[in-house]
Amino acid sequence: MLHFWDQSWDLRVAECPCDVHFLEWLEEAKVRDASIFHFGTGSHHIVGLKTAEDGSNNAVFGITASPAEYDAYVKMLIDKPRLGHTYKAYFGDIYQLDRRLLPMFDVVSLFHVGEFRTAKNDEYGALTELDMTRVLCDRLKLGGHVLFYSGSYAFDVAERVFGELVKAKVLAEAATFKTLRIFKKLTA
Repeated sequence: MLHFWDQSWDLRVAECPCDVHFLEWLEEAKVRDASIFHFGTGSHHIVGLKTAEDGSNNAVFGITASPAEYDAYVKMLIDKPRLGHTYKAYFGDIYQLDRRLLPMFDVVSLFHVGEFRTAKNDEYGALTELDMTRVLCDRLKLGGHVLFYSGSYAFDVAERVFGELVKAKVLAEAATFKTLRIFKKLTA
């Protein structure tokens, strides 16, 4: 049976500001016309919604393991069909990513690394945290950015993952922005 999240996350900025900080970073860094992969849409879908409205012409490809969050996306898309031009969300296990099905990205947000993967994922051969991150780094353009959320309760897992990728010279830390750690891709 697929390991999924049987809850939904509404926007609670005081508790988890990563999506808002991400939007602020995109604006401050003047990220425009970019292809963005976003791990963890939330039922609020704020990253996809705001980038569709802010004139940046960024395209967001989001993933959620929550049926309720996916249902919220479908309802939003029915109500606001223009949203579908620049925001796609899908339901699935991020640890089943297949690089052949992914486009190249300019920015990848991995705010929830370490928060959801359990032994249940192992039952069907899901990728590890490091392997999943490597897949996304493979689909990241040279010079593109990967962002992690330092406020995550599982940030120690993210630190191990990006530590391995820094050691392998795949990524280099580029900056911090509020609660976000930002890395740049070094190798093609």
